Parts: sequence; C-alpha cells; structure tokens
Amino acid sequence: MTIRGLHHVQLAAPRGSEPALRAFYAGVLGLREVPKPPELARRGGVWFRGDGVEVHLGVEEDFRPARKAHPAFLVDDLDAYAEKIPEARPDDLFPGYRRIYVFDPVGNRIELLQPV
Repeated sequence: MTIRGLHHVQLAAPRGSEPALRAFYAGVLGLREVPKPPELARRGGVWFRGDGVEVHLGVEEDFRPARKAHPAFLVDDLDAYAEKIPEARPDDLFPGYRRIYVFDPVGNRIELLQPV
C-alpha cells in the first residue's frame, strides 16, 4: 500500500467568485483552466491545472478563508511572481528555499517556493 502522488488540492471560495479566481490562477499564476465534469460544474467553482499540479476551487456557502492551511507551489522564477504580485510577502525561514506568500482574490493563502 503506497501513496503515489497528489492528484489535486481543494480550496474553498464564495459563490460568484469564479471570474476573479480565473484572473488570478490563470492570469497571474499561469495555470490553465480545465472543465469540471457537468454534474460538478452545476455546483459552481473552477478547476486549474499546471505541470504536476491541480487546484480545485469549490463553492462554500459560508466561506471563510483558512488562516494557516495553504498549498505551496514550486516555481522556477520567484522574482517574476513577486513582481507580478506586489503585495507578496517574502519569507526566509525555510532552509534551502526562497519563498513568498500571496493571497488569492478571496483570501486563500498561497505559498510560492523556489529552491536556492
């Protein structure tokens, strides 16, 4: 019995936030939107995929962003993301990595890391 990988990360979002999520996850982070299965699409939300990563944003009626929980994405050019996201907060507390924290349009915390 072995876990072979991570299929996706699920984050929550409020109803109607899909346009803002598309602008951030596709426009800023560079992930591509993937269609949800029809039955799931009726629930709202949006899914994104990149090389080796998939993020599902599902509608939560009483949405409140998590304060601590977050996905951490490995990137190849942290400076380019920091430039695109001026409110990014740098952090040098993780040995072997440079990293920044950003927030998506609905307040979900996102970590971007680049190995040193």
